[in-house]
Amino acid sequence: MTRQFRIALAFAFLATTALAADESPWQKSYRLEAAGRHAEAAAALTGLESGADASFVLSRRGWLAYLQGQHGEAIGFYGGALDMNPRSLEARQGITLPLLALQRWREAAVYARQIIAESAWDYTAHVRLLAAEEGQRDWRTLREHAARLTARYPSDATVWVYLARAHAWLNNAREAADGYGRVLDRYPGHLEATRYLANPR
Repeated sequence: MTRQFRIALAFAFLATTALAADESPWQKSYRLEAAGRHAEAAAALTGLESGADASFVLSRRGWLAYLQGQHGEAIGFYGGALDMNPRSLEARQGITLPLLALQRWREAAVYARQIIAESAWDYTAHVRLLAAEEGQRDWRTLREHAARLTARYPSDATVWVYLARAHAWLNNAREAADGYGRVLDRYPGHLEATRYLANPR
């Protein structure tokens, strides 16, 4: 390592240290999240839970807990955010993630439907509701729901996957093949669609 390179490294370290010293807890939290240091990203927000952005802090803590696989804790944080701000659609979106991860399909569906009641065609809420319907193996409801979404989001491969999957489970081979064919039109090389069409049930 040359002397000039060592000097450049030292200056870079000092500059980084200076920037870190000036950053806000929020900046630190997002920087640490980007580095994959989720527990530290959460710890950076300690003490902010009683401030003006308390609901936001709890939602962010919920997200960071979810990223660490701490699903029960994530539900608690998101629930706290909703207690503080019952109008928060973001917290309702957030709580669906750990509920789905824990296969608590019915509860996740409740929150997704609450969002849809406020924002009728919210894409994220609908996709999470599709996942909850699939988890409950409610194939007819899944088929009808996904069919409505393909009209609203015709270019989206994900909703076509759910529609094709529902048809496959209902033994509607022709409709399933058509759906998976549409998936491939939108997402060439999609593994599930490719495998089904190679060996339709």
